[in-house]
Amino acid sequence: MADFATALALVLVIEGLLYALFPEAMQRMMRIALEAPSTVLRNGGLAAAILGFIVVWLIRG
Repeated sequence: MADFATALALVLVIEGLLYALFPEAMQRMMRIALEAPSTVLRNGGLAAAILGFIVVWLIRG
């Protein structure tokens, strides 16, 4: 459980830094995401989740 909490905390740190350092770019990316079809967002999210799972598996393996 500690590993999961650490992973979530790192996500918050990285995302927070992106919003703090590049607010205009993040706003542009949000606009693009709002205009993208749901299937594109779904497929991109699924691809990111699979890639993340593979990376964790390789590191932990």
